[in-house]
Amino acid sequence: QRRLVESGGGSVQAGGSLKLSCAVSGYFPTTYSVGWFRQAPGKEREGVAVIDSDRLTLYADSVKGRFTISHDNSNDATYLQMDSLKPEDTALYLCAMQPFKPTNSADLWRILLQSKTWGQGTQVTVSS
Repeated sequence: QRRLVESGGGSVQAGGSLKLSCAVSGYFPTTYSVGWFRQAPGKEREGVAVIDSDRLTLYADSVKGRFTISHDNSNDATYLQMDSLKPEDTALYLCAMQPFKPTNSADLWRILLQSKTWGQGTQVTVSS
């Protein structure tokens, strides 16, 4: 059974950087979609960044220009480089994956939210 494990979270001051990792155990397909989502207390889970096996990437407007998602084929890990962090970025960050990619890239957010394969999350706290 495929498992995802997030790491790299922590506490930083505004303007700082963190790099999150999403490691996968088990078979990793050659066609895939992987995404980072976040959830703050009392708020709904929201998409942050997604990437598919064609290296197509999408970002939430709130993180464009500050966050970068990448995938390393050598270890099947997916990363989220977060720069210029803001207090509003504070949340539990989770990764999700699907062993396919949608025909329409606009569906990446939806199909990943529907995934049954999620990690436990890593906490990011940004202080002002």
